[in-house]
Amino acid sequence: MSEELLRRIADALERLAPPTSQPADLEVHAAYHWDGLSLAAVTSFDPLPDSLIVGVDRQKQAITENSRRHAQGHAAHDVLLWGARGMGKSALVKSVTGGLQAEGLPLALVETTSDQLASLPQLFALLGKANRRFILFIDDMAFEGDDSGPRRLRSMLEGGSEARPANVRLYVTSNRRNIVERRHDEEDAAVNARDVADDRLALADRFGLKLGFQYPDQPAFLEMVAAYAAHFGLDWEEADALAFAHQRGGRSGRIAWHYTVELAGRAGRSL
Repeated sequence: MSEELLRRIADALERLAPPTSQPADLEVHAAYHWDGLSLAAVTSFDPLPDSLIVGVDRQKQAITENSRRHAQGHAAHDVLLWGARGMGKSALVKSVTGGLQAEGLPLALVETTSDQLASLPQLFALLGKANRRFILFIDDMAFEGDDSGPRRLRSMLEGGSEARPANVRLYVTSNRRNIVERRHDEEDAAVNARDVADDRLALADRFGLKLGFQYPDQPAFLEMVAAYAAHFGLDWEEADALAFAHQRGGRSGRIAWHYTVELAGRAGRSL
């Protein structure tokens, strides 16, 4: 095979190859997504204003203060937000981040999934070089059985060669208070059940700030609906809102939002 033919084949293969993606500029964007290999800018980061997240005032105040400290370069905690589904844990993290960015603070959100824990040291190496503060956000985390994830994450949170850099704090949401599933049969069979329980609790204990979210009572649910309706200029009735929640099996911030969507749809409006 001639050198000319080899060159032509090489040129053709190069044209067929996908272009090399450029790394996202860590000094520019409000939010990023980590897929285990590279960081991509989130171009549609548009969190709810924190005034729309009601019924969780204590949690909102705590996470805002902690995030402000971090953005200002002060000592701040890693945060675990745990509890009832649909109560705005994820929305609150994004809302607080957006609010502090609006104040001009050098803070950005990096989203990833618990499936990418093994790749986080590479992510930390990138973020640690940036002249900016980051919240690494992992939503809906849970571990089952003998998963090695809890020990890996514990190492990142406190000590170990994979520990996150000083300009990064981890914010994790979970429906479980201790993130890791607790199996009673395993504890009963263990030589020392207390050791098993302590190991299960060890991950959650690494978070300096733990915030619980519970389902709202009726007045709190109606307060959520009222905030959404006022923001979008929608008419509503208490009895109708409660009936909507009853049909869906309970009250939560998510159901309040679904009711708002329903109201807008009835009125021929978009949100």
